[in-house]
Amino acid sequence: MTDPVRILSADAPKGGLRLNAETFSRETGIAHEIELATGPVIKQRVLAGEAGADIVVIPRPEFGDLVAAGRLAADDIAVIGLVTVGVTIRDGAREPDLSSVEGFVRSVLAADRIIYNKASSGQYIAGLFDRLELADRIEDKVSILPTGKAAMEALAADTSGAAIGFGHVTEIRLHYALGTRLVGPLPKEIGRQTPYAAGILDNARDLDAAEALVEFLISERGKENFVKAGVVHA
Repeated sequence: MTDPVRILSADAPKGGLRLNAETFSRETGIAHEIELATGPVIKQRVLAGEAGADIVVIPRPEFGDLVAAGRLAADDIAVIGLVTVGVTIRDGAREPDLSSVEGFVRSVLAADRIIYNKASSGQYIAGLFDRLELADRIEDKVSILPTGKAAMEALAADTSGAAIGFGHVTEIRLHYALGTRLVGPLPKEIGRQTPYAAGILDNARDLDAAEALVEFLISERGKENFVKAGVVHA
């Protein structure tokens, strides 16, 4: 029996990734395993030779250092789609103004709590607050959680009625059952869409199986499944 294809993925595209991997395994008989971690952790593990995976799925820009370190070849990287940073609230909470940058700033300053994660979307939000000169003004209200799921759970548990959460739209949509909802993307002037890609590592156990799975991810059917999960067609 062929070993399962091991996938180490960031949280953002996980809904579409799971759907595609399950379909691939059902149709080919090639099993798969998915492990989730933040993008920075994945990159660190790959560079240290401790990925324990055949395929990694992280933001496309993060692959540069991995290619330079010889962990994979640029030809073995395939973009699967774009993931948008979004704004979320607990059901019934005050809705932030996303119609303009000015309205967004007012809403952030008026919030009782601001919640995001340590992964790539959270790193973008932290940098955005710096650029908008908000960081020092809101530091006492900020909660930074390890993962997107943890951030959504913290938002769902906040009863102030004036908390704002941030994360990738794909992650936000996965956790509606917690009692949170997507308000929308950031104002277009400060918005962000991150390209995510799948890369086959140089020490993949079964190169043919890994290549077949990545080919499925970027096929028309694969793209349709990612779109269903909130990934924007690249």
